[in-house]
Amino acid sequence: MSDGVRVMWMRGGTSKGGYFLASELPLDTGERDTFLLRVMGTPDPRQIDGMGGADPLTSKVAVVGPPTRGDADVDYLFLQVFVDQPIVTESQNCGNILAGVGPFALERGLVPVAGQTTDVRIHMVNTGQIAVASVATPDGRVSYEGNARIDGVPGTAAPVPIVFRNTSGSTCGALLPTGNAVDEIEGVPCTLIDDGMPCVIMAASAFGLAGAETPEALEENEPLKVRLEVIRRAAGPLMNLGDVAEQSVPKMTLVSTPRRGGTISTRSFIPHRVHKAVGVLAAVSVGTACLLPHGPAREVASVPDGQSVTLDIEHPTGAFGVVVNRDAQGNVESSGVLRTARKLMEGRIFS
Repeated sequence: MSDGVRVMWMRGGTSKGGYFLASELPLDTGERDTFLLRVMGTPDPRQIDGMGGADPLTSKVAVVGPPTRGDADVDYLFLQVFVDQPIVTESQNCGNILAGVGPFALERGLVPVAGQTTDVRIHMVNTGQIAVASVATPDGRVSYEGNARIDGVPGTAAPVPIVFRNTSGSTCGALLPTGNAVDEIEGVPCTLIDDGMPCVIMAASAFGLAGAETPEALEENEPLKVRLEVIRRAAGPLMNLGDVAEQSVPKMTLVSTPRRGGTISTRSFIPHRVHKAVGVLAAVSVGTACLLPHGPAREVASVPDGQSVTLDIEHPTGAFGVVVNRDAQGNVESSGVLRTARKLMEGRIFS
């Protein structure tokens, strides 16, 4: 890789990372991962010798290529590059980095522009599901300028609405992999749920917390983090994920009553660092948990009536709106979110 590899660095939602064409990365997974560890500067808490930003939210990779199924326009493989461990994992999706996949595919010519707005059907290889992203393409090219605002990102940008299809149980095989709305692990009532992101949802009060603590305060609470990791590792086999010691799923989410007029308040761990916001698909899973008949989320959530509802998932830096459509029996049929993306740079990166 001495000549470097083409890359586009993009902000997708509240994350950012490198976007690569699949054809331009090593075919061998081990060689690919070694290259990406060098790209990010991992393992190193500062990632000083690479492009990573010393945070899981800025140490991410999208690998994009032609579709391998007929109902998609492109394939998208998400890779989480750990910060301080030499690990590259594809055990999860990322709905934030997903927001940049449509623009990237259009910029690289994988998908033709189809008018003022172009829909890009994205096969999320990690879980085998389809997401449809609508990208602004006035004048025959991607536009990143617009008036859409999302919490956790300063300023405004062009909106990128994303609709998810059939995300229920995409990683664990079922929405509730144990068949229960509530399971008890280490004496803590938990909802083990997968509506696009495997999550363990627990009441903040079960840990003696108010649920309004800052990410910095939670980051410094080592006894809490140790306890959450014990629960996470016990939840892995119950969620059909096996040994999760070196996996980035399931995500751990503490919930409490909303404080800013939303549906529910969250504090998320991804899984060992505290999220300064909340992940896209984690927000969808939390929103779905709010609609269950009972459980830690349902007990504290303020859920609006109706078959199509917007759930505002509060997090440390704002709120995340999830639109959920239910059938007559109350089952979730589809969900959608609004994200934005911005191209930051493109060029060649070296290992």
